[in-house]
Amino acid sequence: MFNKVLIANRGEIAIRIIRALRELEITSVAVYSDSDKDSLHVLYADLAYPLYGDREIETYMDIEKIIKLAKNVGADAIHPGYGFLSEKEEFAKACEEAGIVFIGPESKVIGLMGNKIAARKLMIASGVPVVPGTEEAVSDPEKAKKIAAAIGYPVLIKAAAGGGGVGMRAVQKEEDFSAMLERAQQQAASVFGDASVFIEKYMDQPRHIEFQLLADSHGNIVHLGERECSIQRRYQKIIEESPSTALTPEIRQKMGKVALAAGRAVNYQGAGTIEFIYSNGDFYFLEMNTRIQVEHPVTEMLTGVDLVKSQIRIAAGHPLPFGQEDIKFNGHTIECRICAEDPLNGFSPSPHRIKGYRSPGGFGIRIDSGVHLNYEIPTHYDSMISKLLAWGNDRDEAIARMRRALREYIIIGPKTNI
Repeated sequence: MFNKVLIANRGEIAIRIIRALRELEITSVAVYSDSDKDSLHVLYADLAYPLYGDREIETYMDIEKIIKLAKNVGADAIHPGYGFLSEKEEFAKACEEAGIVFIGPESKVIGLMGNKIAARKLMIASGVPVVPGTEEAVSDPEKAKKIAAAIGYPVLIKAAAGGGGVGMRAVQKEEDFSAMLERAQQQAASVFGDASVFIEKYMDQPRHIEFQLLADSHGNIVHLGERECSIQRRYQKIIEESPSTALTPEIRQKMGKVALAAGRAVNYQGAGTIEFIYSNGDFYFLEMNTRIQVEHPVTEMLTGVDLVKSQIRIAAGHPLPFGQEDIKFNGHTIECRICAEDPLNGFSPSPHRIKGYRSPGGFGIRIDSGVHLNYEIPTHYDSMISKLLAWGNDRDEAIARMRRALREYIIIGPKTNI
């Protein structure tokens, strides 16, 4: 097992990782930007070091500085959390070259699954169903328009190197296609440095279903059921729950088998998520997230499996201590993302000092947060304050508990979506 792990992240996920490390009796090392020097993850870690960048947002993206610091403090491994460098092939490769364990899959797997076109090709070759669409990047507007017409409107334009809905455009009719294509390519180039896009069929009344995987270096792989993430705003998840009310037991079993096949196709190791689009009884592969997900606590509350500790153990070479038949699902879990946003002003960010704070509690309630009283919410990062989860014996009880918890949750200062 590791002696010391550096966390290349911030906020609630950094705290979540620190908690797992503490339970495993591993020394935790936090890094922080100038605006994060008083953050909870800095105060909670065993060790904490400044990692200033030229610009605030770049602090947690500086591969060279993070690797250098990890070497200087004697870290055995680096946990990237989610976002930032977690799905950057070059970061995982830099860890490998430095002799530091990257707590996640191999760099080549991140690169393969991070390119949606390459991932689609691999899934097709492995017999995994994918959404009808192009298998190659498209750039020529006239060619793209012909492809869209052949697929049939409405269609979806997606950034090949993207994720989280960035660079995505839904096109309802042909006359809007060229303008939407141009916007999608411009945003993809700006955010990802890659303007390539692909086109796929826009599904009718789609449901966003994802399956959680755990796989070790000994050839063992399991899924821990699904999470439904269909309630979104601007392609960003707001509410997640499990089990999904859309799936029958037969469809759930079939999707689980396909998720396992997708994981085996890339020889996956670590915690990963296979995302599907589900519509009218059919499901299709969307993408694979090669990291821990924001909504991982939903699965933890439903199965009792600590996904972050599992990640760390797998990275240290330990085999999974359970098989598929050992995974049990109990009750129903719902997660709400609590954000510093003004719902009366288009959900614009509301980065203010927290002048009053009381988190909810009680049976079946969990809250993962990175804030505290008098904390100044930075303007540079995501607006999420916390993740509020409610568990119940069934969905009705989980909903009742969530409503009760939301009524208890008091945040004074920033506007929120509570």
